[in-house]
Amino acid sequence: KGRLEKLTPREREVMKLVITGMLNKQIAAELGIKHGTVKVHRGRMMTKMGVQSVAELVSLNAEL
Repeated sequence: KGRLEKLTPREREVMKLVITGMLNKQIAAELGIKHGTVKVHRGRMMTKMGVQSVAELVSLNAEL
């Protein structure tokens, strides 16, 4: 839970969409932002959550 609190609201939005299996391009279209911006948010979110892969992120979220 402490890791989630470190995320910005936008990083949380990106995380929710990443967990559903959406690609960066799709996330960008959904949120109305640029592809590069999604990459930045996704990278920061993954670092803050302490995971290396989407599979780890999904597993971690299932525990929360």
